[in-house]
Amino acid sequence: MAMEFTTGNFAQEVLAAKQPVLVDFWATWCGPCRMQAPILEAFAAEHPEIKVGKVNVDENPDLAEKFSIMSIPTLLVFKDGKLVKTAVGLHDKGGLAELVK
Repeated sequence: MAMEFTTGNFAQEVLAAKQPVLVDFWATWCGPCRMQAPILEAFAAEHPEIKVGKVNVDENPDLAEKFSIMSIPTLLVFKDGKLVKTAVGLHDKGGLAELVK
């Protein structure tokens, strides 16, 4: 299950994580974001070695600004606390797997 990342837990859950982290920046009013959600949940269930979570851009605008999120959904991949990949738009499970490679 995808976690909810917030300003309060982002450093601990994402930047200090030992495993790769896939972060979905989304909003409740975004149609493609709502389509991405079940795909993200299924991917998280199939890949326990990857931490998967979501950041609501309306509730955490400081994180959206920090990572220059201009369009949603935007997916970020972090490894060893560093941003290594960014992808914008809807992705299927295969696309998510490619992203976190």
